[in-house]
Amino acid sequence: MSITAEIERYLKDQSVDYEVIEHPAAYTAPQEAAASHVSGYEWAKTVILFAETGETIMATLPASFKVDIGRLQKLVDAGELRLAEESEFAGLYPNCEPGAMPPLGALYGQRVFVDARLAEDEMIVFNAGTHTDAVRISYGDFERLVQPEVGAFGRSPASLN
Repeated sequence: MSITAEIERYLKDQSVDYEVIEHPAAYTAPQEAAASHVSGYEWAKTVILFAETGETIMATLPASFKVDIGRLQKLVDAGELRLAEESEFAGLYPNCEPGAMPPLGALYGQRVFVDARLAEDEMIVFNAGTHTDAVRISYGDFERLVQPEVGAFGRSPASLN
C-alpha cells in the first residue's frame, strides 16, 4: 500500500513538507504508533463522532488517549455527541481503508478538534488512508491546513484508573 493519491495531492497542493512512514499492518492507534516507532503522544488518532445536528466531527488526540465526550461536547457546542460506528462513517472517506482516515477535515468538509496535549508537539503523525502508511508533518503545518479547534477533551490512560 501507499499514501492515498488524494492525501498526497492535498499535501503537495498546500506546500506541506511531509514524510511517509511505512509500517507493518496495524489497526489500533497504539499499535500503529508502535509499528511506526513513534511516541504515542505524537501519533494523532482520529475518532469520528456525530452531533445531534447531523454534523460529523473529527476528534484528534494522542494514540493512547480516550475521548471525554462531555468535555468535547462543550467545545463542539453542537448538542449531544455520540461515537460513530465504523460502518456508519466508512463511506465518508473515499479511498481510505475503514478506520485509517487522516484528520484532514478540509478534505471531507468536517470540523476537526484537537486535544491540547497533541497541540504541544512539534511534529505529529497520522494515518495516510491505509493501515500500513502514515504521514509525519509539523504541527504548525497541520494547524495551518486544518485550522482545528483546540481543547482539553482527551483522557490519558493514567486518568482512567
